Amino acid sequence: MTPIRIGLMGLGRVGRQIYRATLAHDAFEVVAISDIGRPEVLHYLLGRSVDSTPAIRLESNYLVSGGKRARLMPADHPTEIPWDVFGVDVVIDATGRYTSRASLAPHIDNGAPRVVCSALPEDELDRVVLYGINHDQTQAGDRIVSAGSASTTAAALLLKVLNSKRGVAQATMTSVHAYTSDQSLQDYAGADFRRSRSGAENIIPNEAPAGVWVPRVLPFLDGKFSAYALNVPVQVGSMVDITAVLAEGNNEVHAINEIFVSASAEQPALMQSVDDPIVSSDVRGMSQSVLVDLKATMNAGERMVKLIGWH
Repeated sequence: MTPIRIGLMGLGRVGRQIYRATLAHDAFEVVAISDIGRPEVLHYLLGRSVDSTPAIRLESNYLVSGGKRARLMPADHPTEIPWDVFGVDVVIDATGRYTSRASLAPHIDNGAPRVVCSALPEDELDRVVLYGINHDQTQAGDRIVSAGSASTTAAALLLKVLNSKRGVAQATMTSVHAYTSDQSLQDYAGADFRRSRSGAENIIPNEAPAGVWVPRVLPFLDGKFSAYALNVPVQVGSMVDITAVLAEGNNEVHAINEIFVSASAEQPALMQSVDDPIVSSDVRGMSQSVLVDLKATMNAGERMVKLIGWH
């Protein structure tokens, strides 16, 4: 089987996870990587992984693992990368910087048949794809797509499962999210007042694009869903805190938890349920999109339920 040839832009935290994941699957091969970092530093950071990543060598400007070789290129913008030279089948833009159709289109112009953006988009792309929610709706004509975000996928999976058994009349979400690389460690004047504050010292209220995109992939929530975010001084491990008003049925804690235990058994690659008293660092390295915290489930009133899902 001929592997899918991937061009990867951005070898930050998300990019490194994508690259490592491809090493374990014969169906994928990263053949070219664009990042402004020095090759020696990029290779060093890949070696900091605590998982069982196969050995990765740096040979000149290539990352080599087994029979797979990925060319490193010092490019900072999609317009600078000749993807056609490498014969890529798809480019994954993992920079988090280019999230509009106009900024992603140069990947196509430079020879990439398709582009997957690793973040939620600023405007309309061909499709936003959340695996486990609407991945079966993709079309051959989709050329520029978004893979959503971790918190959006986690929230959408919880609400899809709950709606299938009880119906969701209304819901709200608070994303409690680890700080990210675009936040300052110390107070630093940026474009946004609150995000100019130290991400390592503060709980920072933030907008949550999931409020827009969850109803787009789950139409039953159109006009019935809102979202907010809190960035907290934790490096790894985030959660979505969801409060939902049920349309029908029993909202007792045991009954609600049974729904998610069953759903986890049916789709273990996407969802897991846990009855342990876990904290954020316990979800480090999890492969599922969401881990349902059964101990945190609460009911409030006649038709209201609160859920916590880790990611």
